[in-house]
Amino acid sequence: MEEGEVAASVDAIVGALDPPTCRVLMAWGGAELVGWLVIRRDTFALVSHWGTVNHVQSRPERRGEGVGTALMVEARRVARDEMGLEQLHLAARAGIGLERFYGRLGWEEIGRWPGALRLGPDDDRDEVLMFLQL
Repeated sequence: MEEGEVAASVDAIVGALDPPTCRVLMAWGGAELVGWLVIRRDTFALVSHWGTVNHVQSRPERRGEGVGTALMVEARRVARDEMGLEQLHLAARAGIGLERFYGRLGWEEIGRWPGALRLGPDDDRDEVLMFLQL
């Protein structure tokens, strides 16, 4: 992604922040941002009891240090205790072990969209749909 594309994406996320419906959680290592994620919920009555976790990211050089686990544990707490949610949903890229990572944290795989993500020529990946009861 080009710098301008990243800036536009960040601006869109920041513009949508609203404590009842959209939160950003960040992990810091000293003064360095080492990971982040977004929790969103829709206020439409039929689906307002669950939220979606998006943009789960950690610095590649900090992986294996528990940053992602700490973010996901805090996301669970914030979603349940502060946002009043009963479930979380997320979609993960298949083929890099994310199903195991989230599974260790209590998430269940509930489906897949075959070939939904195109990372490059001849590199299509399934999108794995995951669910967590809070």
